[in-house]
Amino acid sequence: MTKKFFLAIIIIIGIYIGWKIYENYNYKILSVSPALKEISGIEFDKTGNLWAINDGGNSAEIHQIDSLGNIHRSIRITNAKNIDWEDLTQDDFGHFFIGDFGNNLNIRSDLTIYKIENPIDIKADSTKAEIIRFQFNDQDIEDKKESKKNFDLEAFVYYNGYLYLFTKNRNKPFDGFTNLYKMGDFASNHSAKFIDKYKTCTSDKYRCWITSAALSPNKEKLVLLGSDKMWVFKNWKDDDFFSGEVQEIDLGMVTQKESVTFYNDSIIIIADEKFKGIGGNLYHYKID
Repeated sequence: MTKKFFLAIIIIIGIYIGWKIYENYNYKILSVSPALKEISGIEFDKTGNLWAINDGGNSAEIHQIDSLGNIHRSIRITNAKNIDWEDLTQDDFGHFFIGDFGNNLNIRSDLTIYKIENPIDIKADSTKAEIIRFQFNDQDIEDKKESKKNFDLEAFVYYNGYLYLFTKNRNKPFDGFTNLYKMGDFASNHSAKFIDKYKTCTSDKYRCWITSAALSPNKEKLVLLGSDKMWVFKNWKDDDFFSGEVQEIDLGMVTQKESVTFYNDSIIIIADEKFKGIGGNLYHYKID
């Protein structure tokens, strides 16, 4: 093996310590624990620890992932149920929000977000959450029309004191729009207010659905995730993320991508669920 070839291998593979990630396009970091095969939300805490949740039907726990992909620690939410946990986000103080708002049939009247303190401040193996309940201001649950099924949710972010929700469109015929809603971030019964909508694509709903969202630490970039692409929004006006510039990025492969978060202002981490032996990994992508 020549020195030049060996050097090329080193550059391609990269070296990182903990979460010091080599900056390469769509680079697989590691596989995650089989206990997280239905990973549906990820988020870094203020000290750089990565946390994850599993999809509906699993335990009501949030799990810390170590640098080898194993579960280092789990915290049980004692007053919560995992009906359909779909995403994680956090506020400026480090409080975590867990979105129990998966709504495949568009008939749930118990949409819930659990708010817990920063996980690094939770010393025990369990905690209680503030319970935030909400409904959409423009949904009639009794209306069963196939053309009015854009109230499934798998994505949200915190921004300037509010929570912003992005729908997973299940309309028939599929029209490709994700709707943006705004609601409060405190324990109460809220009405999520419609703000705007954005058409991702219409070629294939499975590749156009929004499955997770993340906001950069500097609040200048919003990422919406799909199964083989993502949409990056910048320079929006006020709190209408869709009013700004958008870049569609092809991720190069179709897997069941369910989670996205920012490692820093330019590097994002993506997780996919393990399905039929494919996926169950963490990847990173450098936006800039």
